Amino acid sequence: MDPLLPIALIVTLFGLLASGTWVAFALIAVGFVGIQFFTGAPAGNLAATSIWAATNNWAVTALPLFVWMAEILHTTRLADDVFEGLAPWLNRIPGRLLHVNILACSLFAAVSGSSAATAATIARITVPELKRRNYDERMTICTLAGSGTLGILIPPSVVLIIYGYVTDTSIARLFIAGVLPGFMVILMFMAYTAGWALLNPGKTGTPDIHKTLGQRIWGSRRLIPVGGLIVVVIGSIYAGVATPTEAAALGVAGSLFLSWIFGTMTWRNFYQSLMAGTRTSCFIVFICVAASYLTAAMSFTGMPQDMAKYVVSLHLSLYGLIAILTVFYLILGCFLDNYSMILLTMGIVQPILESMGINLIWFGIFLVMTAELAQLTPPIGFNLFVLQNFTGKSVFTVARAAIPFFILLMVSVVIITLFPQIVMYLPDKILG
Repeated sequence: MDPLLPIALIVTLFGLLASGTWVAFALIAVGFVGIQFFTGAPAGNLAATSIWAATNNWAVTALPLFVWMAEILHTTRLADDVFEGLAPWLNRIPGRLLHVNILACSLFAAVSGSSAATAATIARITVPELKRRNYDERMTICTLAGSGTLGILIPPSVVLIIYGYVTDTSIARLFIAGVLPGFMVILMFMAYTAGWALLNPGKTGTPDIHKTLGQRIWGSRRLIPVGGLIVVVIGSIYAGVATPTEAAALGVAGSLFLSWIFGTMTWRNFYQSLMAGTRTSCFIVFICVAASYLTAAMSFTGMPQDMAKYVVSLHLSLYGLIAILTVFYLILGCFLDNYSMILLTMGIVQPILESMGINLIWFGIFLVMTAELAQLTPPIGFNLFVLQNFTGKSVFTVARAAIPFFILLMVSVVIITLFPQIVMYLPDKILG
């Protein structure tokens, strides 16, 4: 490998990103520099074949469908119903309605597949409600910022779809692998919130009027729509009756039906959700196409293979490599969104993983959990911007409030590294 190659690529990439160039254009430019000046391959022909290969893939169709489903759900009363259905059951637990943020984000994540959509939808309901009841503002922000990241871990996850597409791994197995780590993170969040509430009894507002068991059960009927949609989308994949793409189509049909039932689906809302979903999908697919070209260009230069050999020659332990990758992705997450992080790096990282014998399903969950941490790191953390809009606080104020859940997410990454069976148990048990 030409020693000037990595220097030229790094200078090109960060120079373009610093200038405000779109990530997709920056990736294409880096690929062009690598192929044009360091190989004899035709850059134009390679662009045509790699772009076609990136888009001519049936699995990619699941992505815009899940994105559109999330946009449609913004027009329904689903988040309101989740809040009203959960609140009576949590009123006597230490932390009270702060747990609604955690559980509501978890439930909505299971039907939206997007962290930004999850955080925005739940924050719209709970921020004014918890403020009215005098809950601690920092803890309100903390629970929303941390729990909102569950949108990219709990299936269906748009980020897992992109990872599965890039690494050619089973999206269904990735979805199932995210379930137990998702539950583990939820329990950690709730345990911390309960402990904080016991230490700060005056910062959790006043309890609601006590409701009888019958009243709480009757109120839980409002959880039926979200429960039904979860069964349709996730259950069809786990049962083996639908592929992720078919499940996404069922999810769109289900969300349209809910919008019709709730009376929120007008032609205007339909058009707005369709256009918003199209814009988001085009943004993601454009980056996918650019990353595909960059990956193809890098394979011609031989840089990924040379880097993999170099890493192997260092004789790093598994934990040493994972520690380096964790720090690497945390730093990268300060400047790039999680889609770009995965698409930019996997062409180089995947050969290293394969040379070390690391399971790509496990690494997909590890990478998504690391990307969750990036959602809470300024200046690019998406969830920080979402909550800035709803709280009126600065991005750095929101980031400081989210530090406890950031630490818990870091601990969860350590746990799945030490105990990988937490990730692999369900995929091996259900799909063999």
